[in-house]
Amino acid sequence: MVLGRTWNAGTVARGIYIASVEGDTGKSSIALGITALLARNVSKVGVFRPVARVSDGSDYVLQLLLGHDGVDLSYEECVGATYAEVHADPEGTLARIVTRYHDVARKCDAVVIVGTDYTDVAAAAEFELNAKIAANLGAPVALVVRGMGRTPAEVGETVAQARAQMEDNHAKVVAAFANRCDADAVDAIKATLPSDIGVAALPEEPLLYAPTMGALMHAIDGHMIAGDEALLAREVRGLTVAAMNADHLLDRMEEGSVVITPGDRSDNLLASLTAHSAAGFPSLAGVVVNGGFRPQPSVQRLIEGMSPTLPVIATDLGTFETAKRCWDTRGRLSRESVLKVDVALSMFERHVDGSQLMERLNLAGTDVVTPLMFEYTLLDRARADRKHIVLPEGDDDRILRAAGTLLTRNVVDLTILGDPASITSRAGELGISLEGAQLLSPSDPEYVDRFAHEYYEMRKAKGMTPDAARDRVQDVSYFGTMMVELGLADGMVSGAAHTTAHTIVPSFQIIKTVPGVSIVSSVFFMCLADRVLVYGDCAVNPDPTAEQLADIAISSAETAIQFGVEPRVAMLSYSTGESGSGSDVDKVREATRLVRERRPDILVEGPIQYDAAVEPSVAKSKAPNSPVAGRATVLIFPDLNTGNNTYKAVQRSAGAVAVGPVLQGLRKPVNDLSRGALVQDIVNTVAITAIQAQQ
Repeated sequence: MVLGRTWNAGTVARGIYIASVEGDTGKSSIALGITALLARNVSKVGVFRPVARVSDGSDYVLQLLLGHDGVDLSYEECVGATYAEVHADPEGTLARIVTRYHDVARKCDAVVIVGTDYTDVAAAAEFELNAKIAANLGAPVALVVRGMGRTPAEVGETVAQARAQMEDNHAKVVAAFANRCDADAVDAIKATLPSDIGVAALPEEPLLYAPTMGALMHAIDGHMIAGDEALLAREVRGLTVAAMNADHLLDRMEEGSVVITPGDRSDNLLASLTAHSAAGFPSLAGVVVNGGFRPQPSVQRLIEGMSPTLPVIATDLGTFETAKRCWDTRGRLSRESVLKVDVALSMFERHVDGSQLMERLNLAGTDVVTPLMFEYTLLDRARADRKHIVLPEGDDDRILRAAGTLLTRNVVDLTILGDPASITSRAGELGISLEGAQLLSPSDPEYVDRFAHEYYEMRKAKGMTPDAARDRVQDVSYFGTMMVELGLADGMVSGAAHTTAHTIVPSFQIIKTVPGVSIVSSVFFMCLADRVLVYGDCAVNPDPTAEQLADIAISSAETAIQFGVEPRVAMLSYSTGESGSGSDVDKVREATRLVRERRPDILVEGPIQYDAAVEPSVAKSKAPNSPVAGRATVLIFPDLNTGNNTYKAVQRSAGAVAVGPVLQGLRKPVNDLSRGALVQDIVNTVAITAIQAQQ
């Protein structure tokens, strides 16, 4: 499906061909940004590599894009041909590329087509090849040029020449990016891009090209003799060759760097390991001991006793060759590096006007809401009005990783509770940037004194004493909840390492409910393949009364509105309308009456069975005159047993993504995590909490 074909209501471009005029433009980061942009606007995004170096699954750009959550294709079907095939039979191979592209496009709403990498033939011939392929695919072209080391005028001329050559080969250029620009020239370069195709100028970001510790180990033919193997994935930001004494080495260490020292310099090795874990010193990426020397047995025992996490790599190479190979090793943007992906997406989001680019690509949106589109909407809405969220569990790696993503993507401001030195050290080991976050100890006397006084005043009628209040507020959940109550944070997310009760009981005591709401409840956003439903209450209240059930329904409808879901409320039961009787049905019937009485503006139906609530064909026979039946978006379960089992059944059997639980009814937002929460679950829950705080 290519430019000129009909889709939905109009004619749209179904693919975008990303082409560069040379190597090392950072084309992969632009491709990743465009893939993410499309994934939040259309249902199915495809990727295609017309010419790959090899077809064995090792093309790193294709692996990067296939790893995106919005892409569901195999490596094999996304490769058109190899360079060898192009050389052997140019015309026949071009026809096969076109056929294979259409095979992908038929499965997708939009396709990101990534041009060649300038690793095979002369640049001029390769650029012409890209132009010819783009023209035959009928795909508009996004040009990517390198800005680093060029004047704004030179960048503008490069774009003009490339555009002319594309058009000479009958390919249409609709967008142009200047990437890897000198930071102080970004605005000037952006101004030189043609107004009808210029999209953005993005600065150089060294992290995107930083190698990992594992890549360096491979480059120097090394092996690990100490440390945590998982930390080989950390990016290396610099090299320090330690040909000096330890006291001088300590002054030259840099954040994220690797220390290279001869294997018989035990003083430098021990100094590096000690400094890495000491307050006031940079967090290193690793240590390389070279020259074929190994630490003496006594030193090795000392190191083992320290149980260091910092990787220590041994190599037989000399100092010069070790440093040269490390320096020559270039990192790549890959899905395995969460930090690089976050940085690349953050740069794209900051510098690229997504709506303008979508217009230039002439891609229509869709009414369908996929799970990924919903997640992207959460981040965009949270980012639009940044709030301050407190995370009490700073000793959990998942929390730190989620915090790194949230900060890098500019979603929220954060306070992370725990020992600041320990948090800083562990984040450094994981290669996570917590720049901009407040790291705060729950034992900080400045806060403890204030919180203890306030908590005592709140709870003294319940028998609370000043000493007990002081002890209580140093618990991380109470400390974080007090921050929210006193306006030092806008919301709290916890529960990755604590029970639900430990997370939410403090909010019941301190924050309390919204006036007019008698109960705190929860919803899950159930992200199906093409829509989002709201389920409540599936996590908090075992057996609500009719009055409480009405409160849950009203709160759930308001939560749905907050997150862009038009509320049509179904009060679920085992019978529909007047067909059933019994105390359980009567409770739902009374709750429905109360909702209509208290909120006549809310569309509500009940009692109603699940199939009649969501399936139009069933609704026709069971509730033919209902404005809710067959199209319900908010489903209220009569008790926790029913709700909890149903959401899990839909999640596991229908492949739905369950986002939540989201607490509702509190005056200020506090949300609970599952103790099995993944990093993305934490990111989503923090974004939800921030959106609740915006209200």
